[in-house]
Amino acid sequence: MEVAGEEMFIDLLFFNRELNSLVAVELKSGKFRTSYLGQLNTYLSALDTYIRKPHENPSIGIILCKEMNQTFVEFAVRDYNKSMGVATYRASKDMPERLRNALPNIEDLKKLL
Repeated sequence: MEVAGEEMFIDLLFFNRELNSLVAVELKSGKFRTSYLGQLNTYLSALDTYIRKPHENPSIGIILCKEMNQTFVEFAVRDYNKSMGVATYRASKDMPERLRNALPNIEDLKKLL
C-alpha cells in the first residue's frame, strides 16, 4: 500500500466476515517493542482511510511476537484508540505428517524455481 509517497508493507491482511473488519497482522521474530505499535497504528489509519468500505467497521491490528512481557504490553497499548492486540507464537520444528505429505519436498521446490 502506498500513502503520501511512502510504501507500506503489511505482513498479512485478512477480512473477518463476522466482525466486518479488515485485520492486519504483523509478524515479529523477536521480543515485543513499542515501535511495533506505532507501525501498526499507521497501517490501521491508512487501511481505514484508503481501503475500508463505508459499510465496514474500523480495521483491527494484531502483532505476533516471539516473546513479550504482558505487563509491559498492557502499559504500551493502554492509550491507543485503535483496536490492537499483541500475542506470542510458538514455532515448531516438526511439521505434522499430514501437512508434510501434502506439501512438495524441498528438492521439488528447487526444481520448480
